[in-house]
Amino acid sequence: MKSLLQYTLFDNHVSDYLLILGIILLVWVLKKRAGKNITRLVFYIFKRMDRVIDEKEFFNLVLAPLENFILFLAVYISMNSLNFPSILHFKLFRITSELLVDRFSIGLLIFFFFHTLLRVIDYLAIILEKRASTTEDTTDDQLIIFFREFLKVILVIICILVMIRFVLDEDITKILAGLSLAGAAIALAAKESLENLIASFIIFFDKPFRVGDLLKVQQINGTVEKIGLRSTRIRTNDKTYVSIPNKQMVDTIVDNFSLRNKRRGELNLYLDLKTSLSQINQLLNGLEKELTIEGVTEKTILLNDLKIEAYQISIEYLTDPIPMSSFNATKQLIHLKVLALLEDLNIEIAGKNKMIG
Repeated sequence: MKSLLQYTLFDNHVSDYLLILGIILLVWVLKKRAGKNITRLVFYIFKRMDRVIDEKEFFNLVLAPLENFILFLAVYISMNSLNFPSILHFKLFRITSELLVDRFSIGLLIFFFFHTLLRVIDYLAIILEKRASTTEDTTDDQLIIFFREFLKVILVIICILVMIRFVLDEDITKILAGLSLAGAAIALAAKESLENLIASFIIFFDKPFRVGDLLKVQQINGTVEKIGLRSTRIRTNDKTYVSIPNKQMVDTIVDNFSLRNKRRGELNLYLDLKTSLSQINQLLNGLEKELTIEGVTEKTILLNDLKIEAYQISIEYLTDPIPMSSFNATKQLIHLKVLALLEDLNIEIAGKNKMIG
């Protein structure tokens, strides 16, 4: 039995293989418990930070990649104690097979580590999204999505740089210097895109509008459906989908109808010149009485102008910022009351082509 354990196979004793196999099996058995304990520790830290989080959801996201990292780390460390089999020695572009396997293993180890960090970022975004959903402001929802993707891109870039350093054994300071020069050239070439990106930050933090607001921008009326890094997407009143660069949204005048505190309505009456002064007075008094209706907070009724072809009476009224459907219902009610009053007083509209409006 002793001679069997000392038997050399691929430049290593059988006892070495059995020891390594035992370590790997032990880690395989314990990895779930170790992963759960580490995950529970991180979960406890988040909970101490007063985060409203779901333990099961956190484990589903983080546990699997963390277990893979623990297992592969144990395999890598234990396999490093073995001698690389001479039968597997070869060179590929002046790189030995031993070095190739080692660098490939390091690359996998780095990948599993950063994959775990990406899952943690995903979960942090879920936490913040749940908190943001409890507020009326939808801008923070967009901000969370932006920073989640931004952090993930930064993490992927760091992962690539770490792999270049430890897998390809390259000096990343030279690469970073080259990237800075390339970045400057790209920045000049992508000047407009960078301006839109900066404008998106201004929109996120200054909050001149948010998703769901009704806007008028450059003769375009519609509802904001998405605020992106490059453009803002608006669903117009004609149900078309318009993308406006964020720089234009910052530089131009944006009329945000959703932030108004009143809705304004206007009605102009052009009375026939045959209308008597008594009829005009009765009409003004009748309008003052009839337009005292629910929903109208302020009103102005005025004999506004004496024209060659007609007497002009202007009616202006304000309501609370009610939904458009309710405002239209109030507007229709006012029009019907005006028509009824004109009919009762036997007052005609000036000219056969004149309209109330």
